Amino acid sequence: MDTLQLQAHCAGLRGATVTLHPEPRNILVYNVGDKTFAYFKTSEPERWRFSIKVSPERFVELTDVPGMKPARFMGRFRWITIVDVRRVPEDYLVELVEWSYRRALDGLSRKRQAQVLGNDA
Repeated sequence: MDTLQLQAHCAGLRGATVTLHPEPRNILVYNVGDKTFAYFKTSEPERWRFSIKVSPERFVELTDVPGMKPARFMGRFRWITIVDVRRVPEDYLVELVEWSYRRALDGLSRKRQAQVLGNDA
């Protein structure tokens, strides 16, 4: 999966929104409600590095993998950065993104979840 395919996958998750934060932040952020589940760095030298939140177990596992490291400033919250998404098997990458998405969605109140997912009655 390349960067464009991953961007489309993140944007296509139910209730996901995309926000481009220009300089000085230079990040493309994916949210569900007001919770971030993924982001890309958009400026050099880290252009298209991808970050997501992972479980505590996966954090320990993944930060030992070449090309993956604790996310700058967010590593203490168990966010990892993947230097080149093309080097990660597609099904594993999708699994990681969807875990981060569900974690963000679960962080919303039930009322807000219903609004975001279009289930408000």
